[in-house]
Amino acid sequence: MIGFLRGVVVGLEPDRKRVSCLLSLAVGDWGYDLHITARHGSCLKLQDSIEVFTHLQVREDQLVLFGFPSKAERDLFRLLIQVSGIGTQMGLALLHTLGLTDLVKAIVTANIRLLCLTPGVGTKTAERLALELKTKLSDYRSGVAVAPNSQLQGDVEMTLMALGYTAEEIGKAMQALTTMPQLRQNEQLEDWLRAAIEWLTVQGA
Repeated sequence: MIGFLRGVVVGLEPDRKRVSCLLSLAVGDWGYDLHITARHGSCLKLQDSIEVFTHLQVREDQLVLFGFPSKAERDLFRLLIQVSGIGTQMGLALLHTLGLTDLVKAIVTANIRLLCLTPGVGTKTAERLALELKTKLSDYRSGVAVAPNSQLQGDVEMTLMALGYTAEEIGKAMQALTTMPQLRQNEQLEDWLRAAIEWLTVQGA
């Protein structure tokens, strides 16, 4: 079983539906193709050195790897695809559309409207997700929330906007920051701003 991979991004190919993309990762002398969410892909660029947590799907004719920016997101994906009617592509679409924290929150609170924002997810599928995973995710929820509270997030975004960053750049930065373990349970504005600016500086280098 491949638990995670560390390597260099050598290729990023978005799919036609723009909810996932194919990541090509060079790990030593080996090359791996992994399916990741487009949200994750938007935080990456060629030659980035990254770590991805993986899920291996064994099919009759091939082995398929899926990659995730955190163990929590990988574990949530595994729970999603255990639900009847939720395949790997829909699992990626859910994570791409809502992100880790909002997806868990939507399931736990049975927010059907929010779940239905995902392409391909109808009312019945959303209700099934909430019914089957609500209990499992109630305890899990506290362990995945890395995102800042709404007030802190707003302060970070407004400050970055004042510094001249675009809404798209800010959105990508905030998504990247939610995968950083050092920011878990950290509500210090200075720490979030420092991490955001460092990430944006590297991306623009």
